Amino acid sequence: MSDDKHSPQEFSLDALSQEMGSIKEFVEQQGRRDEVQQKAFDALYEELRQYKEDFVFQAEKPLLLDLLLFYDSLNWFQQSLVKQEMSPEVISDSFQYLIDEFLELLYRRDVLPMEGKRGFDRESQKAIKVVHTSDEGQDYTIRQVLKRGFTRGGRVLRPEEVVINRYDPGKPEREDS
Repeated sequence: MSDDKHSPQEFSLDALSQEMGSIKEFVEQQGRRDEVQQKAFDALYEELRQYKEDFVFQAEKPLLLDLLLFYDSLNWFQQSLVKQEMSPEVISDSFQYLIDEFLELLYRRDVLPMEGKRGFDRESQKAIKVVHTSDEGQDYTIRQVLKRGFTRGGRVLRPEEVVINRYDPGKPEREDS
């Protein structure tokens, strides 16, 4: 009888040793795979960050360039005032040119001034002051526009700030805030 057989204890130690080696190799492979995966995620996140920054820059660039052109116009106006004696009419015309240029900048961004309204509209206007009137026909009419309102894409961007008339037959005409 040959002694080819190992004792059960030896067999289980060899098997256990082999199994431990396999587990160790598996864990090392997972560690390498996780490291490669982490590097790939880091590279992807960096790429996304750069894309986001570039996207925001590219989205803002046309507006910023328009603002820089307007800045140039303001500088021109300031230098014209300093260098020359301008009549009030020329100053007024030049200033109106700047306002028109700025409105054009807004138009290019689909920002439009609101149309003037005779009656108060809660959806597009904000009453800043109330003036009491004894004329019933003047109730909820616009007395004065303090700040012009603007829309963008048909939606109110900034409500118009107004002074409104309110009918009050018992009170003389007076302002309330």
